[in-house]
Amino acid sequence: MTRPSVPGFATVPVLVLAAGVAAVLTALSGRYGYHRDELYFLVAGDHLAWGYVDQPPFTPLLARLSTAVFGDTPAGLRVVATLAAAATIVVVALIAREFGAERRAQVLAAGCTALAGFVLGVGHMVSTATFDLLGWMLIGLFAIRLLRTGEGRWWLALGLTTGIALENKYLVVLPLAALLIAVVAVGPRSVLKTWWLPAGIAVAAVIAAPNLIWQAANGWPQLTVAGGISADDGTENRIMFVPLQIAQLSPFLVPIWVAGFLHLWRTPSLRWSRPVALAYPVLCVIVLATGGKPYYALPLLLILVAAGAQPTIGWLNRGRTQARRTALGAAAVLTAITSAAFTLPVLPASAVNFVLPINAEQGEQIGWPELVSTVAQTWNQLPESEQQTAVLFATNYGQAGALIKYGPAEGLPRPYSGHMSFADWAVPPDDKTGPVLLLLQERSPGYEAHFGTCTPVAEIANGQDVDNQEQGSVIVRCTGPTKPWSALWPELRRYY
Repeated sequence: MTRPSVPGFATVPVLVLAAGVAAVLTALSGRYGYHRDELYFLVAGDHLAWGYVDQPPFTPLLARLSTAVFGDTPAGLRVVATLAAAATIVVVALIAREFGAERRAQVLAAGCTALAGFVLGVGHMVSTATFDLLGWMLIGLFAIRLLRTGEGRWWLALGLTTGIALENKYLVVLPLAALLIAVVAVGPRSVLKTWWLPAGIAVAAVIAAPNLIWQAANGWPQLTVAGGISADDGTENRIMFVPLQIAQLSPFLVPIWVAGFLHLWRTPSLRWSRPVALAYPVLCVIVLATGGKPYYALPLLLILVAAGAQPTIGWLNRGRTQARRTALGAAAVLTAITSAAFTLPVLPASAVNFVLPINAEQGEQIGWPELVSTVAQTWNQLPESEQQTAVLFATNYGQAGALIKYGPAEGLPRPYSGHMSFADWAVPPDDKTGPVLLLLQERSPGYEAHFGTCTPVAEIANGQDVDNQEQGSVIVRCTGPTKPWSALWPELRRYY
């Protein structure tokens, strides 16, 4: 069966757009400060392993490489995120090309991606979602090329990309499952009838094996983490599934991705691409059923945006051209303004509360030095004789990461924490029988029961009244552990 060819690629304008976004992200990368996840990745990068309690090794490895090459600062850490966002823009334009988009439509697809809130948000800071998005886009590109050409060799590219993506985040199995279901449902099933498919699976399995072996050897802790997230947030995730998808990508892009879905489903020459359209609603059903976060389905929306670029160009060229171009230009400006305000550190820190209902991650970049300073003031109130046997205990990885990052300059000892992989990196010696300074987001009888008499001694304030997770946290001084730390430690481990 003859498959359609594709137009030439709009190399220069697409690369200019990607470079422009990279320049903006670079200029803003040093504002606010580290995100709580980034603080965790920095410590994980100092404990390189084939796996961690809550993630594979790819993101901590990149965090370590980026800071080693570009400097141990927020800007230095975030270089790899900036490059990933720029690459994502180029890949989306290539996907549009696969759907037959002419050069102007490819540029439009790249421009929509460059303005999308989710892309800017994950491009601003290092997170597993940053590289997950790029991985999904590459998988989408190779899967679409496989469907368009029918050439089984693209299964190898799919296997290679999937294996690397699995070393970053297991979520990649969701779009693959959705696409497989869609291909079985509407075809072309011929792409499944080739020895290239098991070859691609083998490639993915070999690359992903080290982390999978680590997880199996350690009792699959990541499944425990995922179960806890679903149990804690599943209902809220389902309620906010549609609103947050629209808000996080951009409301102004809705007409384009809707047009993309209809274009793939209805256009006779694109009949081969119908499973790409169907994969999005299938993925939504999977995410809703598992209680996953709304952004899990956003990458497939970007593929639909790519598909909608050519129909949008066609709409611009049909009558009332100037009015339609003005409308599209206004939508682009509004998208840029809202996306930047909600996902990038362009507002004064004191105004961040305005965007937290849509993007709580903005607030998690503010207040870490202030937290550590408050802890240091409390620690220094302990008599020197007590400091020798005292323990500084953080109840979440953000606190622990901040104390490791900023604590030495404040004269603080290394903290301990039972949260995520911190529980594996250090356990207090049993001879640490003195007081415990316990950092709690709120008073917790469950935690305090493990220690002697506990008294609140300080409250955390970020100085900007930003309503983030740590604002209003308390530092509690307890007289000591109720039993040796080695016996107590399994009870203090937390997976979510």
